Amino acid sequence: MDVPVPRFSVIVPAYQVQAYLPACLESVLSQSYPDLELIAVDDCSPDACGAIADEFAARDPRVRAVHLPANQGLGPARNAGMERAGGDYLVFLDGDDTLVPDALRAIADRIKETGEPDVLVYDYARTYWTGEAVRNQAARHLAEQGPAPFRLTDRPGLLHLLMVAWNKTVRREFAEREGLAFPPGYYEDTPWTYPLLLTAESIATLDRVCVHYRQRRRGSILGTPSERHLDVFEQYDRVFAFLESHPERARWRPVLYRRMADHLTTVFTRPDRVPRSLRAEFLRRARVHCRRYRVPGAPAPLPVRLRHALLRLGLRHTYEALRLASALRRRTVKGTAKLLRTARTVALRLHYRVQRRLPLRADRAVFAAGGDRGHGCNPGALEEAFRDFAPHVRTAWAADPAHHHTVPTGTRRLTPGTAAYWTALARSRYLVHNAAFDAGLVKRKGQVLVQTQAGTPLKHMGLDLQERPAAAAGTDFARLLRDVDSWDYVVSANRHSTLTWERVHPGGYTTLEYGQPRTDVLQRATPADVTRLRETLGIPEGTVAILYAPTHRDYRRTQRPALDLERVLTRLGPRFMVLARAHPRHGGPLAESGGRILDVGDHPSVEALCLASDALVTDYSALMFDYAGLDRPIVIHAAEPEAYEAARGTYFDLSAFPPGAIARDEDELIGVFAGGHWRDLRSTRLRAAFRERFCPYDDGRAAERVVRRVVLGETDLPPVVPPAERHPVPSAASALARAPLATVPQPAGPRTVTDSL
Repeated sequence: MDVPVPRFSVIVPAYQVQAYLPACLESVLSQSYPDLELIAVDDCSPDACGAIADEFAARDPRVRAVHLPANQGLGPARNAGMERAGGDYLVFLDGDDTLVPDALRAIADRIKETGEPDVLVYDYARTYWTGEAVRNQAARHLAEQGPAPFRLTDRPGLLHLLMVAWNKTVRREFAEREGLAFPPGYYEDTPWTYPLLLTAESIATLDRVCVHYRQRRRGSILGTPSERHLDVFEQYDRVFAFLESHPERARWRPVLYRRMADHLTTVFTRPDRVPRSLRAEFLRRARVHCRRYRVPGAPAPLPVRLRHALLRLGLRHTYEALRLASALRRRTVKGTAKLLRTARTVALRLHYRVQRRLPLRADRAVFAAGGDRGHGCNPGALEEAFRDFAPHVRTAWAADPAHHHTVPTGTRRLTPGTAAYWTALARSRYLVHNAAFDAGLVKRKGQVLVQTQAGTPLKHMGLDLQERPAAAAGTDFARLLRDVDSWDYVVSANRHSTLTWERVHPGGYTTLEYGQPRTDVLQRATPADVTRLRETLGIPEGTVAILYAPTHRDYRRTQRPALDLERVLTRLGPRFMVLARAHPRHGGPLAESGGRILDVGDHPSVEALCLASDALVTDYSALMFDYAGLDRPIVIHAAEPEAYEAARGTYFDLSAFPPGAIARDEDELIGVFAGGHWRDLRSTRLRAAFRERFCPYDDGRAAERVVRRVVLGETDLPPVVPPAERHPVPSAASALARAPLATVPQPAGPRTVTDSL
């Protein structure tokens, strides 16, 4: 009978880690991806490691305990595990480290997504005995943007990652074919990892922490002074011997020489590595190695070249003197810069304190949007309303200088952190923001702070983030509540928003449930405005323009696109195009402009993009609430709903109350548009119910109502036009949208298009 082959063989060598081994093994067995075998190798440990391995093997049939007859070291212990491994992929984990929850599932998904690569490299975090966890600082090299899999020549930056076995999973057949094995001695990872990466025909990355690398307070091997640290020289002999046996890889010799010199420098300068009695010997051998393996063509910054030269020449005392001088210089420069920053901060605080003693200016108002961005969002709509309905109030906008060009003519431009900025905050009667003003703001008696928020809340906000650290991202909740206590008014778009804000931002403010000011422009636009915007964007006449605007994923470092837009448009045909707009925190475009894809990530007005488009595709973005007021089709691409709910959480089940059709994946999304479900009667009814619940006040006068109440003191405000009596501006392609579309091939397979999950 054939024995099923597990997906992963997790190899855990154990020597004198009895206090940590149970947690290590448990972190593997508790993975949500159970298709694995766990090989625990007792390297003749004098403590209870062997007994612990046997206990786990008796408890779980996936565990195999291997007992070596004599202590051989980390490398041979791993080799013993590989000899017994039968899984598709090898995963190495040291006995005092742990896998994070769901790590193997994420690794398996990425392996499948990238076509079964030879090697998958993932990230780790150092965990300290204090409980602190710090992510790898070189994680930028794990970005998932760009083609995958790839070869090392395409992404040589991977060599800057930690050269260890436990941040990689390796295809077992590839490792066996290439005869890859660990040598004895310290730094055994070095002659394993370099040949591994240089030989692999296909490599992929996973930009996610999968391993917690324990930083023990005492007792770690590499943190103990020993003559065994001299093993590093034999390990690099093995690396360069590999290069000599593979002349076709000689181009990597300059790179590996520099990596070796950097590594030797690190070992030599660490006080917990080489004993003082062996430092002269270490430097002598380093000099020999640098002279033996040095080749031209290893460019490096001047300080690095100087360190390498001193190492190569064996000038120990000169090296240490220059190192001390360099450290003194860095401290001096850093201290001087800190002193200057402190002096400037003190001067600005004094300036601000003086300005706060001067009279308030009742005819001044300061506006800003989160992230010091340009004119826009709800504060931008209110700033325009101030100029229209309270022209006696002079307005100013605070933003980074890079966004000053977005500020309307006649509105004063302020740069945060300048004396003019602090003067405006101290003396203006009205302060309007959608996030929070500077932490140093002290609200004066007579000042009016208006908090507009940044949209209708779908995902958890405010105090609800206390139990969601990935989404909270270091939020200072004490400061948040201090900010809330300074608010006089909170602008709310609907009853749902009111109830949510008052619970997650508890305070004594007054809620103005008047609508979403930033949607006023959507309600006031004319068909001529829509035509002009489409012409400006270059949307051909008769084309159905889909605005694709996914939200930020808190649980992902790399915000990779969830859709292959080229494939989607190929399947839908020439009558469709996509306006791709990345979230401000995305870190780059969703797709390059070309063909029928237009990157609009840098467009200053998302409202203009809404007006120019014929349909919206999003996942969990608050933009869906604004777009619903246009009464145009909305399609939800509900990718990874469980992960998003676990990391961020939502206030209502979008699958139970969607604004239109819902697609679980790319093929279903294609089917929604190909089959006309994006604009059918059911989608129209869903959108109508959604619009009635979340857009009751979006009639184009929300900002006017706020200004009349807050600035002019009026209580008899303009009446709200009921949703049923509004006539939203139609899209330019609405006639086309009502016409039958040409038949588009439906996705193959058993999937069916659904309007709700």
